[in-house]
Amino acid sequence: MEEESRVLAIINEISSFIWGPPLLILIVGTGIFLTFRLSFLQFSTLPYALKLAFSRNQDKNSEGDISHFQSLMTALAATVGTGNIAGVATAVVIGGPGAVFWMWLSALFGMATKYAEAILAVKYREKGPNGEMAGGPMYYLEKGLGQKWLGVVFAVFAAIAAFGIGNTVQSNSVAHVVESNWGINPWLTGIIMAIFTGLVILGGIRSIGRVVAFIVPLMALFYVIAGLVLIFSNLSLVPGAIGLIFSDAFTGQAVAGGAIGIVIQYGVARGVFSNEAGLGSAPIAAAAARTDYPGRQALVSMTQVFIDTIVICSITGITLVMGNLYTNGETGAALTSATFEFFLGPIGSVIVAIGLIFFAYSTILGWSYYGEKSFVYLFKSQTSIVIYRILFVIAVVLGAGASLDLVWGIADIMNGLMAIPNLIGLLGLSGVVVAETHRFLKQMKEEKKQNSAYHVEQ
Repeated sequence: MEEESRVLAIINEISSFIWGPPLLILIVGTGIFLTFRLSFLQFSTLPYALKLAFSRNQDKNSEGDISHFQSLMTALAATVGTGNIAGVATAVVIGGPGAVFWMWLSALFGMATKYAEAILAVKYREKGPNGEMAGGPMYYLEKGLGQKWLGVVFAVFAAIAAFGIGNTVQSNSVAHVVESNWGINPWLTGIIMAIFTGLVILGGIRSIGRVVAFIVPLMALFYVIAGLVLIFSNLSLVPGAIGLIFSDAFTGQAVAGGAIGIVIQYGVARGVFSNEAGLGSAPIAAAAARTDYPGRQALVSMTQVFIDTIVICSITGITLVMGNLYTNGETGAALTSATFEFFLGPIGSVIVAIGLIFFAYSTILGWSYYGEKSFVYLFKSQTSIVIYRILFVIAVVLGAGASLDLVWGIADIMNGLMAIPNLIGLLGLSGVVVAETHRFLKQMKEEKKQNSAYHVEQ
């Protein structure tokens, strides 16, 4: 037991080092750099990007496996998870209310990062051994940057992270929530989740795309509507909460010792943990989309950060600051649950529990695809896909019933290490991103002209 504690302490130290200021500065700095290189594209095109993401007129004649919408929902499935409920709470407890502001700011620049990841993923994608599209950082690091070894490094980290942050820690969170609320044995919860996971992922990305396109909008709307009901029912508290978020962002008064650096670090870290901009996971889903231009899918992928952090995380963050329970000793999902219960009564904790269950389950589905594509890249065979899917389903059960302190630490490390080769690729290929963007924007102008001419004729 003492040996395990020592190992856990070492793992946590490594995780803290990897997720320290240098990596966070690199992630946010890449977003700022790309924002300037793309002439603040995320701000000028966001309305069109949202319209494109939810449009029924999907590009059905182009290469790809799933629609723009299904690709976006797959990426959202993987990112809208425990980070939106537990991660935001941790940021507010340790970093203070001001951490929410820095979460917002990092997300605004992260949209440019997500755009660049997707444009490169589609440009350098290829067909895998099972006939499905395969793309992501490993492919643009190899084919674009000419550094295959970096692609291999990324794929190894992503494959391991898929079993950790994308699987066992999620099933474990669900099992504990179900046990504490309804007294159901964690192993039974794990078996049920494994069955539902297997039924979906054994059908590949088309099956995943169909399921998450149904689940993700429902679960996001459920949580957002519940949060908005809470906020509008206590509207008098909102101005004070927003004011505290902005004032504390630059003073750090809510943190012991007034450490402004802690406010920024935890706001940025939890924002990145939630929306994954810069980690290189979401472009794997973007590569599967049916699209005629890489830029078109890139705009759709960019909206993921907006929906995940600016919309969903904001609901949690503002609610937590309004409740002012973050100094009472609770943290993580327990704090969010207590805050919802404080405002809404017993139904509040049930809302958070249901939200967490569906958020975590969807994360398992999304990350199953990321891990699978990493396996495909490393082993390049149909057999490896079948073996991976079976192992992934088994891991859901093991995660539900196991103690996962070590797995959490290792998963955090793998998650952070994924970002390094991916960010190298984004910076090294930024010229390609700009060139592809110009090509797409030129096409957009042509389409507008044609549409205008068509309406004039009508």
